[in-house]
Amino acid sequence: MTVTIPLKEMTATDKLQAIEEIWADLAREAGDIPVPSWHGDVLHARELRVAEGTARFLDIDEAKRAVREQIE
Repeated sequence: MTVTIPLKEMTATDKLQAIEEIWADLAREAGDIPVPSWHGDVLHARELRVAEGTARFLDIDEAKRAVREQIE
């Protein structure tokens, strides 16, 4: 299936809304999305770092704060 979207005619707000709708639809069908095998490798490596104490998980507020500090 080929889908044509009139990107040049859309505002930034229109484009963001389209992206949000696509993500929401993908989330409803998450089981149908193929996952590359390397994703498992990355997750395993992160779990090991947490177990070793060299990394930790952040809650969403901590993560947002950390990102803001890096970009400001």
